[in-house]
Amino acid sequence: MNITAAAIHPYRLPLRASWLTAAGSFGARQGWLLRLDDESGASGYGDCAPLPGNAAETPRHAGSQLCALARRLIGMSPGDALQTIHARPGPGDAPAARLGVEMALLDLAAQAAGRSLAACLLASQRGGWPRPLPTDVAVNAALGSLARLADDRVRAACDAGFGVLKLKLGVASIDDEIERLRRVAALLPRGVQLRLDANGAWNLAAAEGFLHACADLPIEMLEEPLAQPTLPQLQSLQRQTRLAIAIDESASLFDTERLMDARPVRRLVIKPTRCGGLLPAFSLAQRALGAGLECVVTSSVESACGISAAAHLAVAIDNRLAHGLATSAWLAADTGPPPAIVNGRLLLPSTAGLGFAPYQGIVFSPLARRAPG
Repeated sequence: MNITAAAIHPYRLPLRASWLTAAGSFGARQGWLLRLDDESGASGYGDCAPLPGNAAETPRHAGSQLCALARRLIGMSPGDALQTIHARPGPGDAPAARLGVEMALLDLAAQAAGRSLAACLLASQRGGWPRPLPTDVAVNAALGSLARLADDRVRAACDAGFGVLKLKLGVASIDDEIERLRRVAALLPRGVQLRLDANGAWNLAAAEGFLHACADLPIEMLEEPLAQPTLPQLQSLQRQTRLAIAIDESASLFDTERLMDARPVRRLVIKPTRCGGLLPAFSLAQRALGAGLECVVTSSVESACGISAAAHLAVAIDNRLAHGLATSAWLAADTGPPPAIVNGRLLLPSTAGLGFAPYQGIVFSPLARRAPG
């Protein structure tokens, strides 16, 4: 079934509280919902939400690229359109825009095939489908900055069944943060662990000191500890600790082949927006897993549409780790109902495709439509 129409809905979703990290803060998420319609009457949805503070892809640039890409796809099949958008990403490319278009195309393709988007991702890898797919995925509680964390939020997350609690570090002195972490750890039931993200706040000596001081705490992962990481520095840190060191933004500093060969850390954080699509993100995860790296899919507080897509990616990876997708509660408004989270697990919809539907009040503006006949 070929694509007959494209439409967009711009949005600005305020957060309930500012999202504070060592790299900066933001109080709202700006982006666009894309809707693609096909000849059968089906609609596929995509979320284009450029990463906050990303100078290489401003919201204005992402929006213009999203519209340009979507207009080119009218009259094409979803399969041909997918090949088109991933053919030649180059200088000035807009990964959030490409993700939004790809998401809507995969939604249409999965609906036509009568299976989930996660199953379509698996089918994209030779020998990767069919296999039984889980219908839910473990997620960590996203508690925000340690500096602003109240004890009752820790207790509430534990009562809600989360086994991993994620905290942002790097906005206070290391000594103060270590003291606060010890107080938080004292609140945790047996078996609950902490996942920490320093957002590149420290030099090597500070990171080593932190790991040594916190060696007895129930920490399962430390993400982006170094301000200017090198492969040898990351390898040195990982050798010094039992917990998983993870990299996210800094992975772009290294050649992918070199990174896979060196395996300087245990985990790679994967954001579909940074990868420019679910298919490239899944391909990267498969390569990383083959090289012996663990993968965690995380959100940057995307709308319900983007969270739904990232959840399908996490289910397709199926590595039993907790993924960073429980961020919808941070939004004071959303584009549609987010996936439900029960006892620390995100539940995928049972419908074919992405499983996302926008709220009734969401209004889409036409971008392009195929002429009748």
